[in-house]
Amino acid sequence: MRLYNYNKIIMLSIIFLLFSTCFVHISLSKDDNTIKQQNKIVIEGQILYSPMNDQTTFLIDNTGSVIHTWESSYSPGQAVYMIEDNFILRTIRKTYNAPGGAGGGIQKMNWDGDVIWDFNYYNSEHLSHHDVEPLTNGNVLMIAWEYISRDEAIAAGRNPNFLQGNVLMPDHIIEVEPTGSSSGNIVWEWHVMDHLIQDYDPTKDNYGVVEDHPELVDFNFGTSNKDWLHCNSIDYNEEFDQILISVHNMNEIWIIDHSTTTEEAAGHAGGNYGMGGDLLYRWGNPLVYRAGTTNDQKLFNQHDTNWIESGCPGEGNILIFNNGNGRPGVDYSSVDEIILPVDEFGYYYLEPGSSYGPDDAVWSYTADNPSSFFAFYISGAQRLKTGNTLICDGPEGRFFEVTPEKVTIWEYVNPYPNWFNNNVFKIFYIPNEETPENPDLDCYGNLNWGDVERGESINGSFIVQNIGGTGSLLNWEISEYPEWGTWTFTPESGEGLSPEDGQITVQVSIITPLKENTEFEGYIKVINQENPVDYDIIPVYLKTPRINFVKEIFTENTKFFQFIFKNI
Repeated sequence: MRLYNYNKIIMLSIIFLLFSTCFVHISLSKDDNTIKQQNKIVIEGQILYSPMNDQTTFLIDNTGSVIHTWESSYSPGQAVYMIEDNFILRTIRKTYNAPGGAGGGIQKMNWDGDVIWDFNYYNSEHLSHHDVEPLTNGNVLMIAWEYISRDEAIAAGRNPNFLQGNVLMPDHIIEVEPTGSSSGNIVWEWHVMDHLIQDYDPTKDNYGVVEDHPELVDFNFGTSNKDWLHCNSIDYNEEFDQILISVHNMNEIWIIDHSTTTEEAAGHAGGNYGMGGDLLYRWGNPLVYRAGTTNDQKLFNQHDTNWIESGCPGEGNILIFNNGNGRPGVDYSSVDEIILPVDEFGYYYLEPGSSYGPDDAVWSYTADNPSSFFAFYISGAQRLKTGNTLICDGPEGRFFEVTPEKVTIWEYVNPYPNWFNNNVFKIFYIPNEETPENPDLDCYGNLNWGDVERGESINGSFIVQNIGGTGSLLNWEISEYPEWGTWTFTPESGEGLSPEDGQITVQVSIITPLKENTEFEGYIKVINQENPVDYDIIPVYLKTPRINFVKEIFTENTKFFQFIFKNI
């Protein structure tokens, strides 16, 4: 009897160990799937960035290799841009005794790292912060705080209960013309304090009906933090001569007129649009100007916002990194593209008694599982001429490129100064060379497979065609494809394809990888052999399901288990 019980214990222990092995394997598989990898690069260009906790600025190529660095005595404060002749314009942090995003100055450096211009905007009256915008005339737009006293704020209509301490720090914008090596002339400026309204105290300045003046800013909306607005990005539209700013604490973006004189910018008339320095447009949170409720809020502590550049799909629209703090339901980040209600002359439409449109974004990127992509601060996005969007997940120091179909085709994780302290305010993309004005090659298709068994042979296809002029001949080939799986293309190249030949269908066959419960992403690159900058990308996505190990063990080892149970 004792021997029988002893054997029973042994057999049950074996079963337990077998089951434990199954679950350990599942756990390890999950860890494997979350490892960040430097994936094969698809972008044809370079990326400039300054890690927030490093004094070095990096320029990397499309393999992630460092092309060049610039050393500084300062951490960034926060943005960096490349301008003409390989010069960089880098904000610098002069103080840490200030709210997040504090700067204090800007430096222009040449390729060799020499500081050509070192301009400070930091004293007891003001402090530059977050972002700058280089202009084509050589001047620079800068965001800055100005310091006003408690008494000045109350006199302007601020509710004293919304004041902390003796100082308030509203934002203003300056345009600086570099003069000497460390000097500059402020040739234009705009102050939000000149464009206020309040309905708290009729005995104080700026009293009026808030909902009747969407062009003005409610002085008593928002936080009681001394950093009242926390503007964190600035962009410029040369065609309309307008400035776009992200107003973090209002959950809004604003557009103002830059064509004004400084005197006009302080008033309510003048400039190309006749409104002086008042807001031409605002979007993101109509509750701020009493034209909506919390249900109408679209932006949640957003950061980088910019006009999509000419030559890029969506040009003239606005791209916003919507961080998502406090979003209803669950916090998650998105990159949102909106079409502005603007005419060809730069005037924005607002239906009386309503809020500024649009009602929704025309395109948005979120993760398949939205909450898995949540960058709670900093971060940014930039539209590329390919139509793809380059995104910076700032807290993670992760840069990635997505197609219009939202497939991730490239990823890079910043390793500087170390893997655990690698956050980046935003990145700046620099194309290697221009896309040909008159391309011959055009491809389209989307290879997307879900829940495909390991080792299974699956098929798909995409189209290649010559969209060049009459008489043009296209020699094309597949130059790159994912390293995972076993791929076959029929055909994999072609010669002498004319526009009159029409479309060529490329048949794709792949034997899927053996790894379970994994998402595989990548791309197929097709090039014009005579002009490699004339290329197109086919995104690829494949997912294998999780194996039911318990079922497999019982299915494949039935006799073994029968033997065990028979002898227990």
